[in-house]
Amino acid sequence: MKGSFIRTGFAATAALAVAALALGAPLKAAGPTSEDIKNDATSTGDVLSYGMGPKAQRFSPLTQINTETVSRLVPAFAASLGDEKQRGQESQPIVYDGTIYVTASYSRVFAFDARTGEKKWQYTARLPDGIMPCCDVVNRGAAIHGDKIIFMTLDAHIIALNRHTGKVIWNKAVGDYQAGYSATAAPMIVKDMVITGNSGGEFGIVGAVQARNVDTGELIWDRPVIEGHMGTLKGQPNGMTGKLNATWQGDLWKTGGGATWLGGTYDPETNLIYMGTGNPAPWNSHLRPGDNLYTASTLAIDADTGVIKWHYQTTPHDGWDFDGVNEFIPFDATINGKPMKLGAKADRNGYFFVLDRTNGKFVSANKFVMQTTWANGYNQKTGRPNVIEEGRPGAPLGAEKGKMVFSSPSFLGGKNWMPMAYSQQTGLFYVPSNDWGMDIWNEPIAYKKGAAYLGAGFTIKPIAPDHIGVLRAMDPTTGKIVWEAPNKAPLWGGVMTTAGGLVFTGTPEGYLKAFDAKTGKELWKFQTGSGVVGSPITWEQDGEQYVAVMSGWGGAVPLWGGEVAKTFKEISQGGALWVFKLPR
Repeated sequence: MKGSFIRTGFAATAALAVAALALGAPLKAAGPTSEDIKNDATSTGDVLSYGMGPKAQRFSPLTQINTETVSRLVPAFAASLGDEKQRGQESQPIVYDGTIYVTASYSRVFAFDARTGEKKWQYTARLPDGIMPCCDVVNRGAAIHGDKIIFMTLDAHIIALNRHTGKVIWNKAVGDYQAGYSATAAPMIVKDMVITGNSGGEFGIVGAVQARNVDTGELIWDRPVIEGHMGTLKGQPNGMTGKLNATWQGDLWKTGGGATWLGGTYDPETNLIYMGTGNPAPWNSHLRPGDNLYTASTLAIDADTGVIKWHYQTTPHDGWDFDGVNEFIPFDATINGKPMKLGAKADRNGYFFVLDRTNGKFVSANKFVMQTTWANGYNQKTGRPNVIEEGRPGAPLGAEKGKMVFSSPSFLGGKNWMPMAYSQQTGLFYVPSNDWGMDIWNEPIAYKKGAAYLGAGFTIKPIAPDHIGVLRAMDPTTGKIVWEAPNKAPLWGGVMTTAGGLVFTGTPEGYLKAFDAKTGKELWKFQTGSGVVGSPITWEQDGEQYVAVMSGWGGAVPLWGGEVAKTFKEISQGGALWVFKLPR
């Protein structure tokens, strides 16, 4: 287990310190290094990164809990987040050296003893009154490095805490909250840098990716994702993103959206950071002719310089709020007899994409939801969607709203923020998806700093009589759905898969569930008392395999879900970390 050296005693630690000083080496606080974090996917004694590895495949090689034993899984403990600050708990835990670190609603961080559930410390960010999160007061997780736990806040700050005490080490602003900026994603550690994005696409902000020194928080490089904005490297200009006015008219690029609100993945083989970008602003597409790069896209960014190496836009000229932020997961596979370095993404627009991750070349796009009324597939030669123009909401007529259309998926997406998983054992991706649609129309809108910048109205509707959520197993080499596990309520939590042949995910009804990774058969479930919208993890401790997940209903569905939200309004709120293991 990485980190076990911490418990070797004071004498050994002191001896190492003296040796380091004698050699003139800088003395660093004990804890996970960037190399440890890079190897997180193969380490079983801890969970050091969001996604259980830099590629975020969310696959564990552990097998103690498997298709034969999972039926005996029982709670080890539950740890409450306490007080009145409930709402959505979308965090993924981090585990290191006998401590579980979780972020929580309202920009809080907790450290719990991994053996007993006893709270070690809590940090609560002091938030101003004027924060403007679009989609609940959630936080999706922290990063760990050395002696630091690092997380982002709803007022667009990034804060490093001492992992032993919860005391602030450094605190930096990443945007102006009064202009609509916020932050909810888990930071990513790459080469002693903290990589972050931003939130606020509904307020006309400009999406960006930043790299900071992990020890000081000082900015190393900054890459805005909207064409026309200048990037920086070590405080100096580092080239314009795209070309000014190439796909944006006039000054529209200055408030173009493209929030990078879900964070990214990293491939050490290519040294590329893959970051998804959100919707263009405003939603009313008739006000911004053109493709509106680089919104609704996946960007491949050089980790050392912040330079964009390639891009692929999943929804050019988006008119449905189909953010392209969904995680791009690197994997290797053989297609048509050719071994390839690939990446996959289940997009909000209802299509499952496979690209060559070295250059962004289009490989395939296949529908993973019941219907996509906005497009009829993708052109294999160009990689662009075959857009159905009748499925685009109409332009406003003067002060009157434009023609309303029914669109599916809804703007909450065929898949929203909740991360999918890839099994190295089955070669399948496990996608938490939703089948729903919306009535949508456009309205007149003008930009005003700090105000909502939509220019659209909507009503979300179910499209199937018996379900909204569906856990789907996708074969990336064929684009075929291998199995489906429907759920009455929308799925809004992450997925994990293991070498024990299992897939874990949660439901708003309160269950953490385990499925057979090959067949989709439900093998186990446990009622946590509130909706599960967090991402499960697993690790090995004291010779036993543990599984953990956050419980606490919330997120965008109860706030934006319309008719769908009313259907599930009786779900209890909550805030707890649940940990499970097999009985001895």
